[in-house]
Amino acid sequence: MPTPPSFNQSVIEEFRARRGEVGGPFEGADLLLLTTTGARSGAPHTTPLGYVRHEGALLVVGSDLGAPRHPAWYHNLLAHPQVRVELGADAFEALAVPAEGARREELFARVLRTAPGYADYQARTERPLPVVVLESAAPDGWRAPGEVRTLAGKLLEVHTWLRAQLGHVRAETEAHFAARAAHTGPGRPPEPGLGLQIRQRCLAFCQALAFHHTSEDEHLFPGIAVHHPHLAGTFERLREEHRTVARIQDELVSLLEGVRIAEPERFRAELARMTAELTAHLDHEEETLLPLLAEVPWPPPRP
Repeated sequence: MPTPPSFNQSVIEEFRARRGEVGGPFEGADLLLLTTTGARSGAPHTTPLGYVRHEGALLVVGSDLGAPRHPAWYHNLLAHPQVRVELGADAFEALAVPAEGARREELFARVLRTAPGYADYQARTERPLPVVVLESAAPDGWRAPGEVRTLAGKLLEVHTWLRAQLGHVRAETEAHFAARAAHTGPGRPPEPGLGLQIRQRCLAFCQALAFHHTSEDEHLFPGIAVHHPHLAGTFERLREEHRTVARIQDELVSLLEGVRIAEPERFRAELARMTAELTAHLDHEEETLLPLLAEVPWPPPRP
């Protein structure tokens, strides 16, 4: 049976109070807290989960003790791939990417070598237990010296992460086409197991960009306009760009939904066009906004 909410809450409270250490049945276990966004409610939900380290990432398994249905947190991360992880005294944003096909089998075997009890949970249910890779969502490229100290630095950090996600989407679609091209036997080519990876990265990119633009339109631009009223026309043009970018995001999602059957050269051309338009928007925002934000402290001072 699923773990009672009251028990989960007591584990969460103990975890946070003791900086990741928990007693009782979890004493000495590798445990993290995963906070997902409700697929329907949009509200945050925190769940204690065991984990296994693998190649710089964390693996979690949607076992729910062998229940017949996937746990709620798994459905949440399919709808909202960006999650929050608490590990010991640390907390960070992560991208949740479920493994598929041969990679799922490989990673589940890796989990079993560290935590063989998951084999019992798998034996209790007919559904394959999902294996989810939690990758740090921190930008991979640019870093400010030390901590980000200005709003310009924060904007550039967000843009760097967005560019990295577009890069991952391109790399994974190329891997998909390479696997299709390598198939020489009869019947349909084998699935390369990248469908969910591409979907999650695209969804994370689109959701993050939409949130970023909403924050700019509703908070950042009006705040700057108070001190720079002559830039009102510039901000209106950026808002118009945001509406165009939202359309491109929808087109990108539709394009990637057809990646399994797409004609490679046409697909590559469309993906390259959309990527160029999205990147050009980020470049233009930086050119316009970074000089204005270079002296604005981050995080903002408390009133």
